Amino acid sequence: MAVKLRLKRMGAKQKPYYRIVAADSRASRDGKFIEIVGTYNPLLDKDKVTLDEEKIIGWLKNGALPTATVKSILSDAGVWAKFKEVKTTKKEEKKTKESGE
Repeated sequence: MAVKLRLKRMGAKQKPYYRIVAADSRASRDGKFIEIVGTYNPLLDKDKVTLDEEKIIGWLKNGALPTATVKSILSDAGVWAKFKEVKTTKKEEKKTKESGE
């Protein structure tokens, strides 16, 4: 099962509000999802975003792929940089273990 981090549209006509969810890539846009990891409201002055960084980084570590829009939101919030930092740290630790043994 391929998991994606993507937006799920909520709200009324002309008043969108989005949840950022981890969902099976085969599920429909507003269909089943696995877990809510944040919200995004484009109608507010500064695009109000709330994110659960621990859950997001956990899903990314397990191989979830963000859509382009979600990746942009994560980059603006600094979560994508934290994930990349964690990822490179793990690679360096692995190289150190291999060269030390």
